[in-house]
Amino acid sequence: MRTLAVMVLAAAAGVLAPAAAQAAPGFATANLNLRSGPSTQFPAVTVIPNGARVEVHGCVATRNWCDVSWGPARGWASYNYLYVDDRGRRRNVREWRAPVVTFEVNRYWGQHYKGRPFYQQRDRWDRFDRDNRRRNHRY
Repeated sequence: MRTLAVMVLAAAAGVLAPAAAQAAPGFATANLNLRSGPSTQFPAVTVIPNGARVEVHGCVATRNWCDVSWGPARGWASYNYLYVDDRGRRRNVREWRAPVVTFEVNRYWGQHYKGRPFYQQRDRWDRFDRDNRRRNHRY
């Protein structure tokens, strides 16, 4: 039974490893608001300083917003101000084949923002997100 559990965990790690490997080191090209969702309407988490190194985890399908980490902060940044180091080449994230990621307020905020003041308003932001996607057919 223990051997089976080890094999299952190893197989799962092998399946998940390629997705993690697709994240790329990048940097901000301006002082950049890190948002709690893929829109300027979502609350700001922090400001990433111009030139700061970030980790780009992926972008929504339209590639106009990307899920990034800067130090301990995690959130969404506009592609306009994000570049990645793609095998030694500087590329805007729209040119880079970023992994496509999705956004869902309750899941994402539950993972990253439980201590933030805006977390208590997640139902309101979930409605905003669903309405925004329906209206704009975005991400």
